[in-house]
Amino acid sequence: MRHLRVLCAIADAGSLHRAARELGVSQPSLTAQLQRVERLMGGLLFHRERSGCRPTALGRVVLCRARPLLSDMDALITEGQAEAARAGTAHLRVGSTASLVLPDWLRGLRDRRPEAQIRLQVNVSANTLLRMVASSQLDVAFVHEVEGSPLRLPAGLSQRVLVEREPQFVILPVGHPAARRKVVPLSDLADSRWMVDPAADGEWEGLRRALGTVSREQRVMLGDYHTTGLLVAAGEVVSPCQPFSSPPATTAVVRPLLGDPLGVCLLLVSRPGTDVDWIYEALETAYWEAAWNAPVYRDWLLNARGGGDGTPTGPFPGRPCAPGAAELCP
Repeated sequence: MRHLRVLCAIADAGSLHRAARELGVSQPSLTAQLQRVERLMGGLLFHRERSGCRPTALGRVVLCRARPLLSDMDALITEGQAEAARAGTAHLRVGSTASLVLPDWLRGLRDRRPEAQIRLQVNVSANTLLRMVASSQLDVAFVHEVEGSPLRLPAGLSQRVLVEREPQFVILPVGHPAARRKVVPLSDLADSRWMVDPAADGEWEGLRRALGTVSREQRVMLGDYHTTGLLVAAGEVVSPCQPFSSPPATTAVVRPLLGDPLGVCLLLVSRPGTDVDWIYEALETAYWEAAWNAPVYRDWLLNARGGGDGTPTGPFPGRPCAPGAAELCP
């Protein structure tokens, strides 16, 4: 590589004298180096003229190959030095399906371990994230398992349940007749067009099972979350959603479904050897803070705790409360 740098320096400077000065060596020494390279290559690489040096045909071929090699070597050195500088820094590779809890969770992780380098991988497919944990591409993954559609947990991974059963609410256009209800029976939506993301493991199947109890004809369209949001705002579709969802009040509303026919289990999955306690603690705190700050979900949780009034019922999660969310404590 040193010889290649010498050749490029001579070609760029246009003379042995200027190249020697830029390289910080004497001209005789540089001339001797060039001659050694030329003997190795088997021919002259530069025409020596009074006006300077210019590459020969052989020289041009060598220079064309030398420059990208030197560029790659410089990049390798830079990356190696950066990695060496990070060698003593803790890394945490986090995976997650789409969740509104993510911002607060990441903030909580950084607050607990400011020195850690946290990398995030979001994927709509929970099973894909689990495979990434199993192959050591991720340390942990926060995923949801649709009721009735078990995830394929690779052997050797550990899991901790964050919420045993989180209800799935429905997001409706503001003009939908059911939007006037505080709690929506699924039968009121039997004739609506629904949309789900087919890449989200189990969600399509879970919705079809639920709709099958109220309608023979299931009008389910497939699309990603962004497209779903646009079509809900346009009044075209309704969709299952996280209970935290807070759409613009001018375009859509979020409502619980009567009897909670759709539910998911929230899991934190980790690979062997991962110190997961502080990661889980940050996730748990972020989740319940988000629950407290989402009025529709907060009301559902309080009603689920009390029950008996016709509002949504179901097993209260019974997790430790986040600061400011004491009313959610069992």
